[in-house]
Amino acid sequence: MSREREQPVRARGATPTRMSRRRVWGIVLVAVAAVTLFSVLVPVHITSYADTRSFVFLIGGALCGALPLALRLPRLAIAVFTVAATALPAPIPDAAASLPWPWSPPAMVSLFVLIIILTLRSDWRMGLAAWLLPVLGTLILGIDPPGAVSTAAAIANLVIVTSVGGGVLLLSMLMQSLWRARADLSRERLATASEQSRRLLVEERTRIARELHDVVAHSMSVIQVQSSTARYRVDGLPESALSEFEDIAATARSALTEMRRLLGVLRTEDQAAPTAPQQGIADIPALVEGIRRTGGVVQLVTVLPDAVIPSGTDVAAFRIVQESLSNALRHAPGAAIAVRISMADGGLQLSIRNDPPTRASMAAHSSSGHGILGMRERAAMLDGTLVAGPDDRGGWSVSAALPLDANQEIR
Repeated sequence: MSREREQPVRARGATPTRMSRRRVWGIVLVAVAAVTLFSVLVPVHITSYADTRSFVFLIGGALCGALPLALRLPRLAIAVFTVAATALPAPIPDAAASLPWPWSPPAMVSLFVLIIILTLRSDWRMGLAAWLLPVLGTLILGIDPPGAVSTAAAIANLVIVTSVGGGVLLLSMLMQSLWRARADLSRERLATASEQSRRLLVEERTRIARELHDVVAHSMSVIQVQSSTARYRVDGLPESALSEFEDIAATARSALTEMRRLLGVLRTEDQAAPTAPQQGIADIPALVEGIRRTGGVVQLVTVLPDAVIPSGTDVAAFRIVQESLSNALRHAPGAAIAVRISMADGGLQLSIRNDPPTRASMAAHSSSGHGILGMRERAAMLDGTLVAGPDDRGGWSVSAALPLDANQEIR
């Protein structure tokens, strides 16, 4: 029999869709930054620095084009930017001697953006290379500036670019550390949530196994008692039949002993052995009445003709109704609940529905889904089905179909 595969719990902020959206937005922002800087750099160098148009378009395109190139080929982007940044400064006329040189304002901003991209996209080593190599390439020009530019002004320009670029690199490294810490925390939350989900599911299966022990142990006890007392209850049994009954009784006693050992393995140290019998469908009216006494609105409809309900189905039906009522009270307090137990298609049909919750109750409660997993485990164990989810009225509905075959195989 195929079971429903356990669904992993995904931590908040770790979904592939959200990550892909961030990547797309990052590409869009870098492209917008490159186009904006190119549209500013070209007219500034043509009008203020008196550079030729073809030269500015070529070098400016390489300088700003290195920004989107850094997303895929960081080393090539650093090399292209360094060559362009070294070639861009050209002799300027005397009238423009007061302008920043060898780094114009658009070129400075392009350098800072490149440092941010490479540090966040790759690591701090790429950001360091993007900071130092272009500055070292233009340092030679600053030592012996051409034309009307003074050496002091060129050195001051390089000091500003170097210091601000270093600050941008440090801030980018800090942002990268914060992002990595958030990513590590998200992965830890994912691992913790998955482990908790598996642990709760194992605990639920263990509890189901303990309950099944009580059901099976009762049946085995009946077999043992009937086999042991057959010679006293039935007259005229041949010795061969009496010997068979004795063997059956001995096998039943051995099976009971092994089941007690199994129960000892399943029960943890802080769990005492239950002394009350397992609850079944006959106990559901008392369960509903207890909820009504606390102010809950529960309608119970039971349509069960005379039929023999196997013990496993009886216990599973009670647990499913109990868990469904608990979920309805916890996540939709004050909402009316309708419970229907009936026979259909040769099986036991359970239906638990609750009205839509109020906004306050929806904000105050959240569902982890482990109770639903436990109910599905109980239904699957009996080769039944269970469907849980919101209905068309905005409420919640749980529907289960459990077989009534007394010889059903426990899965």
